[in-house]
Amino acid sequence: MADLPLEEMAVTVPKPVDWDPARYGAFRDLRLRPALDLLAQVPDLPPGDVVDLGCGDGAVGPALVSRYPTRCLVAVDSSQAMLANASLRRCYEHTTLADIAEWQPERPPALIFSNAALNWLPDHATLMPRLAGMLAPGGVLAVQMPRQGEAPSHRLLREVAGRLFPGRDPVTRTPVLLAGDYVHLLRDFGTVTAWTTDYIQILDPVSQGHPVRAFTESTAMRPYVAGLTEAERRAYLEAYDTALATAYPPLPDGRVLFPFTRVFFVLERP
Repeated sequence: MADLPLEEMAVTVPKPVDWDPARYGAFRDLRLRPALDLLAQVPDLPPGDVVDLGCGDGAVGPALVSRYPTRCLVAVDSSQAMLANASLRRCYEHTTLADIAEWQPERPPALIFSNAALNWLPDHATLMPRLAGMLAPGGVLAVQMPRQGEAPSHRLLREVAGRLFPGRDPVTRTPVLLAGDYVHLLRDFGTVTAWTTDYIQILDPVSQGHPVRAFTESTAMRPYVAGLTEAERRAYLEAYDTALATAYPPLPDGRVLFPFTRVFFVLERP
């Protein structure tokens, strides 16, 4: 198969500290909607476990247990803080602290469901077929990932870092592809449906900084501020807020429109 195109430049910096469930959860409804849209496209399943891969704080757990009340629901995440929050929802029969890149299920799952997690892992040409190969016969791999790298919200993260701290860190590429590329990657494994959705999000004013910064600082911004001194961090946030004010001007009521692109695919094994 020909090489697939890659996108989205990202700065490689020291590993961030653990995720902050409270900050991440501040936009719970906006982050949950794509998961529910993905779940609505999952077909009937064969017998087997349901795995919430990269479960985060377990926000999708109630929807999964409502859809599959008799299944063993397994939560997998690499963040201890997020997994602890997920456990509090009492939706999961098992929780597993693991790096997704190395995770192996105890038995072939009926569904591997992953919402906004696999975009943090490299080499999708290897990762996605590996996950597909774990499924039980008739099993399903359902994935949603942000594809926001060239939008101002994420592009400005790179540009501000490059302007304030030139040459500090090497640049690498993150792995999220076009929706159609996942069809090519996985078509030999079964039936693949893929699509892209642009969500026009409306963000409320916040007490400090730009509303878009409040959204990105718990996710996409994390690698960019890891390792900065407090003074450097303040300078970075101020410059990012200034750039965001031009890219996402406020509406008369102080809110901002924040378009956000996400890629989806559902693979059903024969």
